[in-house]
Amino acid sequence: MVSKHSVLLANEFHPETIKKLDEKFQTHHLWELSFDEKKRLIQELQGTCEAIATASWMVDEIIYELNSLKIISCFGVGVDGINFEVTRGRNIRVSNTPDVLNDAVADIAIALVLATTRNIVNADRFVREKKWPQGPLPFGMGLAGKTLGIVGCGRIGEEIASRALTFGLKIAYHNRSPKDLPYSYYSSIAHLAEASDILLCMLPGGEGTKNAINADILKKLGSTGIFINVGRGSSVDEVALAAALQKQHIFAAGLDVYADEPNVPEELLEQDNVVLLPHIGSATVETRKAMGQLVIDNLDAYFSGKPLLTEVG
Repeated sequence: MVSKHSVLLANEFHPETIKKLDEKFQTHHLWELSFDEKKRLIQELQGTCEAIATASWMVDEIIYELNSLKIISCFGVGVDGINFEVTRGRNIRVSNTPDVLNDAVADIAIALVLATTRNIVNADRFVREKKWPQGPLPFGMGLAGKTLGIVGCGRIGEEIASRALTFGLKIAYHNRSPKDLPYSYYSSIAHLAEASDILLCMLPGGEGTKNAINADILKKLGSTGIFINVGRGSSVDEVALAAALQKQHIFAAGLDVYADEPNVPEELLEQDNVVLLPHIGSATVETRKAMGQLVIDNLDAYFSGKPLLTEVG
């Protein structure tokens, strides 16, 4: 009987995928152990375990004590949880799960645009609280002719843009450098904010983007502007955002991500001009299944000596 390859599972990122990994490989559930038990397991796996599967956004640093580590197969696109200084220095390969979640995240982005411009959440509450007989809900905002500015227009950003065009929105964007796209390019987030009616953030996490959306950017967006974030919560100064909403320096916001998930700042919870979602951008049955399969496929490729399907870093 052929022995199964050993794979260390760093955290409980997706139950269905973990079940498949348990069936296919000799797995070890790191997150179920105490600190001392984790240390003992790492020592036991030295020399026999080369692979780790993990969430891409958070990784237990103890995994880097596994000297025989050769591959980290991540569930997720943004890999800000990976210590690339370590992986590059030790030639540890890293893979993620791009593209398979583009549609789902783009759909949620557009849902937040519609929810904020047309005041959908408050409209639902308006009816449920039987306020309609007392008079109409204040008017919302139309989309046709408005400009959607995308901060970080990668593959998901392009999917968002293609959907937005069908609503009559004009598209502008900011990246570190322009792409071959038929949209207006702005060399800074500040200039993009000034030109946008809706500013949508798709920035990845990490120190390079921390608080990139700050009070100055929100001020340039203006009192009729709307801010949407489906990228990473750490890219937004949440204190500044709450203040901008409270003082009506911007019209509304729609958020699917936060700096300290699952904790949402009380200052945001108190505002009725912000739509708050629990990080569900990629949370469809089909998308999560495809992401999990890509985690497995990258491990299979590694163990078969083939190129990884989606290597990063």
